[in-house]
Amino acid sequence: MAGPLNYGHLYYFWVVAKEGGMARAADRLGMAVQTVSAQVRALEQSLGHALFKPAGRGVALTEAGIAAMAQADQIFQLGEQLPTAVREAATGQGLRLAVGISDGLPKLVVHHLLQPVLQAPGLRLLCHEGEFDELLGDLALHRLDAVLSDRAAPPNPNLRLYSHRLGEATLAWFAPVALAKKCKAAFPACLAEMPVLLPTGHAAVRPRLDHWFERQGLRPRVAGEFEDSALLAAFGRSGMGAFPASQWSREELLKDPGMRLLGDAPELVEHFYLISAERRIQHPLVQRLLHATHS
Repeated sequence: MAGPLNYGHLYYFWVVAKEGGMARAADRLGMAVQTVSAQVRALEQSLGHALFKPAGRGVALTEAGIAAMAQADQIFQLGEQLPTAVREAATGQGLRLAVGISDGLPKLVVHHLLQPVLQAPGLRLLCHEGEFDELLGDLALHRLDAVLSDRAAPPNPNLRLYSHRLGEATLAWFAPVALAKKCKAAFPACLAEMPVLLPTGHAAVRPRLDHWFERQGLRPRVAGEFEDSALLAAFGRSGMGAFPASQWSREELLKDPGMRLLGDAPELVEHFYLISAERRIQHPLVQRLLHATHS
């Protein structure tokens, strides 16, 4: 039976893999090349497999090394978070919640989904907006506590991510008053009489919008497509065209005297998910988000 893992040996391996060679790793660590090499060999002996192979003037990972590196990355990423976690716990700074926000999510929807934890005493909320796939990678490496998205995580046995349904919201169509006044047809036919702004294909709701237009027999004139939902709404409010918005944005848009509600589209639904790296949620604030959804 193999003995306990020597994390010192694992760290030297990790640095060599990052640097791509023993000499570069030795320079970074301020140690002799022979010392670093010996530490790596000790790890290989304990695991029973070679982790590196020669590659030019440096080294490359073997298949076993790639598997080891994936685990080492997670271990040392967590280690980098340890001082902050200990400091915050010792000084009573409260709970830290790092959330990835898929860039297709409307900002008001994000605020609505996070509402159950915003009054938590000492909350330190870190929101990272980005591309869906990149956020899932950060979640798998435990750089994030959860990801909020408009779609579930795709099946991937290497990432082992779990999707939890948070809720859904129907869409409605809004337009600047100046454009709405020029239309003679009723909703939804009026959308064929004015320019329309839509989310790009990266948003999960875009295919549903395209199918909805087909079912209505409409061929809209698309004046703009936006990855960022806030930018889409901003251009719409400036007069560029009609646009769809979540029911959670409805109240804010109706307060704007320059905007008009064209009509509701209850068959158009956005779905929202919380994605975690663990099936059984441990983080108390992530637990609270899920509990508020199902209570």
